[in-house]
Amino acid sequence: MCFENMKRLTLISIVLMMAVVGRGQETQTLTPQMQREWRQMMQQREAPQPMVKRATLPAAVTKGETKDGRVMPQDPFWFPGEWEEVQAILVTPSYYYVPEGRRNGNWMADPVVTGYADYYRYNSYSGWQYAGEGGAYVGIVDTVSNEGQIFFSLMDAIQKGGAQAWVRVEQLADSAVVLRHLQRKGLRHSNLRFFAAPGNAFWLRDCGPICFYHGEGDTLAMLDFEYYTSRTLDDSLPVYLERQMGLPRYSTSIEWQGGNCLVDGTGMLVTSTSTYSRNLDTQGPYVWDGVNPNTINFSHKEALSESQVDDSLRALLATRELHVLPSYKYAGGTGHVDLYADMIDENQFVFSLMPDYYSTWDDYAIGARNRDSLCSYTSYFGQPYTAAYIPFPKDDDGDRFAGQVQYDQYYTRSYSNHTFVNRLIIQPCFSPVGSDGLPTAQWDREKIAQVQQAYPGYEIYCVDVSSLDGNGGAIHCVTKQIPVERPLRILHPALRGSTGNAYAGADVPVHAEVTCADGVEEVWVVYRVDGGQWQQARLTGSGNSYDGAMATAGVSYDGYATVDYYLRATTSAGKSLTKPMTAERGGYYTFYLGNGPEPEPLAIAIADSLTGIGQFFPNPATGSSTLCIDAPAPATYELLLIDALGRMVRRESLQVSGATQYTISTTALAPGAYTVVLTSGDRHAVRRLMVID
Repeated sequence: MCFENMKRLTLISIVLMMAVVGRGQETQTLTPQMQREWRQMMQQREAPQPMVKRATLPAAVTKGETKDGRVMPQDPFWFPGEWEEVQAILVTPSYYYVPEGRRNGNWMADPVVTGYADYYRYNSYSGWQYAGEGGAYVGIVDTVSNEGQIFFSLMDAIQKGGAQAWVRVEQLADSAVVLRHLQRKGLRHSNLRFFAAPGNAFWLRDCGPICFYHGEGDTLAMLDFEYYTSRTLDDSLPVYLERQMGLPRYSTSIEWQGGNCLVDGTGMLVTSTSTYSRNLDTQGPYVWDGVNPNTINFSHKEALSESQVDDSLRALLATRELHVLPSYKYAGGTGHVDLYADMIDENQFVFSLMPDYYSTWDDYAIGARNRDSLCSYTSYFGQPYTAAYIPFPKDDDGDRFAGQVQYDQYYTRSYSNHTFVNRLIIQPCFSPVGSDGLPTAQWDREKIAQVQQAYPGYEIYCVDVSSLDGNGGAIHCVTKQIPVERPLRILHPALRGSTGNAYAGADVPVHAEVTCADGVEEVWVVYRVDGGQWQQARLTGSGNSYDGAMATAGVSYDGYATVDYYLRATTSAGKSLTKPMTAERGGYYTFYLGNGPEPEPLAIAIADSLTGIGQFFPNPATGSSTLCIDAPAPATYELLLIDALGRMVRRESLQVSGATQYTISTTALAPGAYTVVLTSGDRHAVRRLMVID
């Protein structure tokens, strides 16, 4: 199978006008094929080995001053989970780097050190080839290609999630280009903060810092790891964040990438065995004298054994537990855990689940063992971790991937590779996004509906990342959370699923650990039984420990009773937060009393074969929303309203003839995401509706 047929190009044919005022840069034509080959060679998440052979200096020559930083603080510290509150998300636009002053031909530049890049020229017979020279380069913001558009969508989504987009640009003048393009596209552009830093690629998750809190005041700081040695400019990103954004920086000599870090917020760390291989070599980042390019060489670093790596990770992040799991073999080359797993809170993992028809793949077996291992460990509260699952993507036609090698080299798709932004998830999809905010390919829509069920209450912001196929990553890989200052932290051993007769005839106890540097004013549990009225009970305690109970002793039930609940805490400064954060949008915890069969989530009809059904407007809805239905003949429609947990909350029968407007009142609905299924005979239509306060 030829290269073109292995993966359909999704980029439109473009002509990049590489005109840089005052720099003598002439127009260059880069076809989609040339761009793809360049990305495959230089912009993959797994950094390639440079074509230029440079020496590794002896042990006496270290990496220099740029990465020197503080050692970890001696006071208590903790790393928050990614589902916690954030003030900002790091992101960068995609850049093309071109030789400065190059007057003919199709050229690209690969930045090596600040101000100096290796030059490459495209040959129609052999593709991109090292030109045997290098020099100054210019970074140009990509505002044209499909890949470039992804990063502007991310900036929009970050702001929609209530956070500030911290945007890395090569030079501050590029901020005008970014703002102008956001305005032209009708995207949010009022809550951005720019900082200038040189770079190699856009994988900010992997080269950016891992933020943590320390001390009694929960002071925010960042931990700076070593990144790929051939991407020295990306490795310097935390240095520029410290200088321009004011975040204190602590450093370590461990070579590691942020996408291989999964923490539960209570001192448990999950990573993969690829961490060991990264630390076996002695090749460090580039160093040079700043004048003569011939002095650019790799510095020396110490090789570390597995036990040394483990000891360092335990001292830095895994203060309670460290779990190093086998790396996937066919997942873009990185072996990072963010391609198949994340956590929704300190108690539950969410796994990307390969279908059984991939059971012959190596990673199918590795994934099954890793899931079993993680669910055999215990949480901060001494309970086994629970698990939820999201689906595995398909190829462009909605078919199976032809094999693990094809998936590895041309796709590496994963719905797990998303980013939390407070109550919003920036979610990768793999087909164009329609006006309803959902992917247009039916198979992709079906998968996203399943993802939504695994993250109840979250608003899903879909971004088509198919142009990143084969590069080894997606949204999580190119973004990085910056947590809030002075966080309100709620830890709670959540009750989920069946509890049998454990609480028969008794109130259900509730425990939480709540902290805030501003002081905690009050903590409540809010709950309801079988969809009834919400009730609340105050938790009391001393120090950071709070206890109370839900009054369920008098609840009678036949088989089982359903209890929904969440926690709400308020600080002395007036800040209020719920646990889960999306509770008031329908993302509360749910458990069942009794020995009856646990109710299965209602299956959602997804065969969108019913025509003449419009979209809800307004959406999100604050009191009501209207749906236009155009029936060619009088017909009866059954309408089901299903919440984010798959539970039917409303059922109606509609008599429709011709063009009809159906208005649904949302005043009695809890805020959150709902699925509306309309059925007529054997035909169905599915629409999404978001309800907000």
